[in-house]
Amino acid sequence: MTANRSNPWAGKTLGLIGAGNMGEALIRGAVGGGVIEPAAILACDPLAGRRAVFADLGCGVASDFREAAKRDVILLAVKPQTFRTVAEELAACMPPAALVLSIAAGVTAASLESALPGRARVVRIMPNTPLTVGMGMSAVARGAYAGDEDAALALALFSAAGKAVEVEEALLDAVTALSGSGPAYLFHFAEALIAGGEGIGLPSGLSNMLAVQTLRGAAEMLARGGDPADLRRRVASPGGTTAAALAVFEDRGFVAIVEEALRAACKRGEELGGGT
Repeated sequence: MTANRSNPWAGKTLGLIGAGNMGEALIRGAVGGGVIEPAAILACDPLAGRRAVFADLGCGVASDFREAAKRDVILLAVKPQTFRTVAEELAACMPPAALVLSIAAGVTAASLESALPGRARVVRIMPNTPLTVGMGMSAVARGAYAGDEDAALALALFSAAGKAVEVEEALLDAVTALSGSGPAYLFHFAEALIAGGEGIGLPSGLSNMLAVQTLRGAAEMLARGGDPADLRRRVASPGGTTAAALAVFEDRGFVAIVEEALRAACKRGEELGGGT
């Protein structure tokens, strides 16, 4: 599903609970993209320094997160370990059937619905850290009572800081394993490339620059619609240097390692979700 071309946030207010880096990146993207006016946002956080960041953006701020319950939409950007305490306190002051967006990893829609007033409209979102540079990939999943307009609000908000797509909630653990955790895999690969470059004689700074720009350029080629397998074949001439390197990856079972890693991440997500 995609959001309507008209802005679903027109006339809506947002209460943000947890004004950390992810919340800041999201709000900067949404405000910068004209999705929502800063005056329509209330950012709640116990830390004065974090509140100051949002005040500088023109948002309202509060230390008491229960103030967020007075807004049309509540966005939970809290750690999974604290969500239940926050949800229970919210339940005492938010109206029934309120709309709650949540980026708390592993916290199921059913868990939120059971902790909030009757028939709360819950939408879960799994973003990733490139959201902080406007290049996020977010997956949106509805709870039992959320409708088309609710999903459209989430899609519009998170699309402002990258891309967003709607999926069934059952897929969120797999999404987490791929795109949610995925930046760490790329960073790890970058570390290996840099160390490997140094190992074959490149100065540290040069190895870093070569690795980072190579990954950035290759990602852009993919983003422009390139097929990964075709792009790989175009670089790897038979009998050449790239083919020699790829043969080592194949010999070490690179594809199987990646799949095993994704399965491990997905399984862990299921385990964490089962404990909420």
